[in-house]
Amino acid sequence: MKYLLKTFFVCIIILALNKIEVKGFNLMDYISTRSSRETAERISAAEAVIRGLAPDGGLYIPVEIPCFGVEKIAEMDYTELAFQIMSLYFDDYTDEELRICVEGAYDEGFDDELRAPLKQVGDIHFLELFHGKTLAFKDMALSILPRLMTAAAKKTGLDKEIVILTATSGDTGGAALAGFAGVEGIKAIVFYPQGGVSEIQRLQMVSREENNVFVSAVIGNFDDAQRAVKKIFSDKDFAKELSEKGVILSSANSINIGRFIPQIVYYYYAYAQLIKNNEIKIGEKIDFVVPTGNFGNILAGYYAYKMGLPIGRLICASNINNVLYDFFNEGIYDANREFVLTSAPAMDILVSSNLERLIYDLSGRDGVAIKACMDKLSSDGKYEFKEKCGIVESEFATEAECFAAIKKMFEQNYLMDTHTAVAVAALEKVGKSEHKTVITSTASPYKFGVDVYKAVSGVELEESLALKELEKASGVEIPEAIASLSKKSIVHGGVIEISEMQDFVVRAIGKGCKNC
Repeated sequence: MKYLLKTFFVCIIILALNKIEVKGFNLMDYISTRSSRETAERISAAEAVIRGLAPDGGLYIPVEIPCFGVEKIAEMDYTELAFQIMSLYFDDYTDEELRICVEGAYDEGFDDELRAPLKQVGDIHFLELFHGKTLAFKDMALSILPRLMTAAAKKTGLDKEIVILTATSGDTGGAALAGFAGVEGIKAIVFYPQGGVSEIQRLQMVSREENNVFVSAVIGNFDDAQRAVKKIFSDKDFAKELSEKGVILSSANSINIGRFIPQIVYYYYAYAQLIKNNEIKIGEKIDFVVPTGNFGNILAGYYAYKMGLPIGRLICASNINNVLYDFFNEGIYDANREFVLTSAPAMDILVSSNLERLIYDLSGRDGVAIKACMDKLSSDGKYEFKEKCGIVESEFATEAECFAAIKKMFEQNYLMDTHTAVAVAALEKVGKSEHKTVITSTASPYKFGVDVYKAVSGVELEESLALKELEKASGVEIPEAIASLSKKSIVHGGVIEISEMQDFVVRAIGKGCKNC
C-alpha cells in the first residue's frame, strides 16, 4: 500500500512539473480557441471528437501540447507510433479502445505495408501519404476518425444519431464517405463545389451506394460551402430542433480534433524512416514542405515540432490562391481577392480554418484576441496578426511553375500529382537548407490525370484516355480504386444553391433518423 501511495504522489509531482492539470484523472482536456483560457469550458477528447466544432464557433485545441521524443521511434511501425502519439491526446480512451481504433484504421486498406513510405528522388524525400482507400492524405486521418467517433459515443453514453456534415475541396469528401460508409448510428453528408474538384474526386463521391451517405454539388466555391456549413453548426435553434429528434451534428473536416491529431503521426514517421535508413542521426533537424489549403496538414507539423520533433523549417506551399503566403509575409490575412480555380483544387481556398489554431498558440493562447480576429474576418474578410511564427516560411507557385515541376520530376522517373507539384515548385523558389528535406506528397497523380499528363506531354486528353497514356508513359499502374470507378453508377447527381444546404441536411437526416 505504501508503495502504491508513493507511486501515486510521484506521478502527481511529475504532472505538476509538466504543467498538466489533473481533472478526474483526465490529463488532456480540450478548450475552444475563442474562449478565455481561465473561463473556457473544458471537455474530454471524446466529447470534442463528437462535437467537432465548439459552440462559440471556435476550434477545439488541447490545453497542453505534450512532449514526445524521437529516441525509439525508428523501432516502431506506423500502427505502434500512431498508438503512442494518439494516446497522449486521447487519454480518456482506454489503451484497449485506442488500439482497436488504430489497428482497424491502418489495416489492409492501405496498398503499401509501410502505410506512408518515404521515396527519395535526388536530394528530396517524398513522404507518400496517398496509399489509403481514396488515394489521398486525408485517408491517414479519416480512416481512424469514424472509429474514434463510435468509441466516443459509447464512452459518453450518447443516445443520438451522429450526422457528419462536411464541405470539401475534393479529397476530404471521398475519404470521409469511405470512412463513414455503412457505420451504424452515423450519417455522412458531403457538399462539394460544382466544377471545383477533379473528375476522379467527383466520381469517388457521387458513386457511393451506402444508404447512410449523402452528397451534393453546390453552386459556389469551397469557401462558400465551408462558410455555410459553419453557419449551420452555429445555429442554436437548429441544433435544438435536431436534438429533439435524436440527432447531433459533427464534422469530418480538420476542424475536428479526431481528424487533425492523427495527422501528427506521419511527421514523426518520416523522421523515423530517415533514422532507420541512416539518412540522419537522432536529434538532427529536417525540413518539411507542405502543400497547403485549409492549413490542417501543416498545422499537424507545427504540433509535431512543439512536441519535440526536430524540425528546422515548415515551408507552407500555396498555389496562386496565395492568401497564406501574404499572411506569413505581411501579417495581414485578407480573403478579399479573386478566387482562382487551379489544377490543384484541394488548395483552392481563401479561408484557411486551421490557421486559427496556429494564431491562437502564437498569441499566447489569448482566446479573446482570436475571437476578435475571426469576427473581423467574418465582417470585413480580413484581419491583422503581426506575431511571427519563426519555424514557418511561405512561398507560392503559379500554374506554369507547377506544370514545370511535374515534368522535371517525371524526367527523374518520379510521377507526382498537382498538389505535390506546388510543394516542389515552392521549394525551388525558397531554396534548400543544410537539412534533409521532406515533401508531403498528398495524392495519387492519377486523381488529377488530365493535368499531370498535360504537364509531362504537353497534350490535353479526356480523362480515361489521359489515364491510359499516363500509365503507358510512366510505367506506374493505374490504381484499382480509380480504374474501378468507370464501372460504377452515379448515385448522387444533385446540384443545389448554397442557400439550400440546410434544407438538404434536413432531408438527409429525415431518411431514417430517430424519432423523425
